[in-house]
Amino acid sequence: MPIRIPDALPAKKILESENIFVMPTSRADSQHIRPLKLIVLNIMPTKIVTETQLLRMLSNTPLQIDVDWIHMKSHESKNTSQEHLLAFYHTFDEIKENKYDGMIITGAPVEKLSFEEVDYWEEFTQILEWSKTNVFSTFYICWAAQAALHYFYGINKYRLDKKLSGVYDHETNVKKMKRKILRGFDFQFYAPHSRYTTLLEKDILKFDDLDVLASSKEAGPYLIGSVNGSRFFVTGHPEYDPETLHNEYVRDVNKGLNPDIPMNYYKDNDCSKAIQVKWRSHAYLLFSNWLNYYVYQQTPYDLNMVGDKSHMK
Repeated sequence: MPIRIPDALPAKKILESENIFVMPTSRADSQHIRPLKLIVLNIMPTKIVTETQLLRMLSNTPLQIDVDWIHMKSHESKNTSQEHLLAFYHTFDEIKENKYDGMIITGAPVEKLSFEEVDYWEEFTQILEWSKTNVFSTFYICWAAQAALHYFYGINKYRLDKKLSGVYDHETNVKKMKRKILRGFDFQFYAPHSRYTTLLEKDILKFDDLDVLASSKEAGPYLIGSVNGSRFFVTGHPEYDPETLHNEYVRDVNKGLNPDIPMNYYKDNDCSKAIQVKWRSHAYLLFSNWLNYYVYQQTPYDLNMVGDKSHMK
């Protein structure tokens, strides 16, 4: 997929080194097609790393994509320079008059706090409300999935006894295999998780317009979708690089948190041995199915028409 990004974005060199086709703005402007307009609300502290992870996931279809990035105006980023934010990011106020084919909202390491205690919660909920009429389909990751389910449905999260960290076995809901988001999925697949809270399937199933599409005995509900396809909630981190859980584990060890090693991640569950990467094919398929079936094939050509989701399924 040709992804249209600024020439100076740090992710560009990394993606080009992996033979992923990224398109400079100057070339994209010369093509007489309408690219998909995506917006990413990046609330991860390591924004540059997350940019690369997400752009890599979005690279696996032949669609041309134009990505805007936004950050929280109400939160001071301590891990990303102001120069980077000024160069490549917008605030919500700067884009709120725009319409988008799709939106991705990342996770954030704030799950130990109640939703209302998060310092940018008010701004976050304004963006969720705005997305109802200005975004065709939205993809929520980890904390954002929990937060959006809480905002839209009142679904609560639950604190775990210890951090859930590792790569877990999941099963698709065989009764829902006709959902296009699951097209090409195996009945069993792996996905990474890294969080201190979880959701309960029984709480989700109270709502007729939500489907639990895949879950794990150890990690709980994983992929939840609105019946009309306008929202998908992913409680794990399919976008993670092979080394991400390792880096998080080393960070927590150095902080003296005495973490458990990530489960099913190192060979023989031994952190001195090789990392086993089991989730990448699923991750690419998940993102490409969302882009293809719920954004590209259904979004109106005229972005001014975004907001009418009556024909989605």
